[in-house]
Amino acid sequence: MTENRTATDRRGGDGSAGDADYGTIGSGYSRYRRPEPAFVDAIHASLDGARNLLNVGAGAGSYEPDHLEVTAVEPSAAMRAQRPAGAVPAVDAVAEDLPFGDCTFDAALASFTVHQWRDLRSGLREVRRVTRGPVVVLTCDPTALERSWLHEYAPEVIATEASRYPSISDVRSGLGGTVTVEQLPIPLACVDGFSEAYYGRPEALLDPGARRANSAWSFMGSDIEERFVRTLQADLASGAWDDHYGHLRTQPTFDGSLRLVVGQR
Repeated sequence: MTENRTATDRRGGDGSAGDADYGTIGSGYSRYRRPEPAFVDAIHASLDGARNLLNVGAGAGSYEPDHLEVTAVEPSAAMRAQRPAGAVPAVDAVAEDLPFGDCTFDAALASFTVHQWRDLRSGLREVRRVTRGPVVVLTCDPTALERSWLHEYAPEVIATEASRYPSISDVRSGLGGTVTVEQLPIPLACVDGFSEAYYGRPEALLDPGARRANSAWSFMGSDIEERFVRTLQADLASGAWDDHYGHLRTQPTFDGSLRLVVGQR
């Protein structure tokens, strides 16, 4: 049996969010994790007339606005290598130590990244230091993750994810100033393949690549992953999944854990 590695094993001593090894799991990430148009619209509306933007934890470039002058920061070489042609090269740096002067940028974006930072408060303080205007954080509320059907089939994944994501109150506190929090409904055909994006398409998570594009799975032992696949396949074949969750296949949106947090000075 493969040992189950928890996110806590990868955290810093202060209990801040862990850091998955994207050198190992990042291959093929951009195939499954594409920007969802509904979320793009929400992010753009929050940028408040900015002309230049810092994208922290920029990854392969999802949600990076193409109408602004962008500076991208990404510490993973595997993720930097997947940035699309025409995207600005990403600076090799971390949120907690940004190589920019005070108030350099009109706005900043951190999408699906704060749970990877080793020191949330330090990272948010640095992002606020270099940003004049709004700091926009796309993240998940860990208290809402159990709403997903995945909690029944792989509770270890949900527990690990919840242990890694910082609380919304901690993000609020770290940003300071005036902070708004918006719940973002997840569309049925969501093209950004985080786990909840498949709320009405369970078959998609039988694809190992789809699971690998969700970093919580990298902390699971092979026994847990094999059990998940075996159980889900059996319930799909028997109709048990549809007996419990079939209504989700046609539900236009899902009110899950996704949150857009915007901090102003």
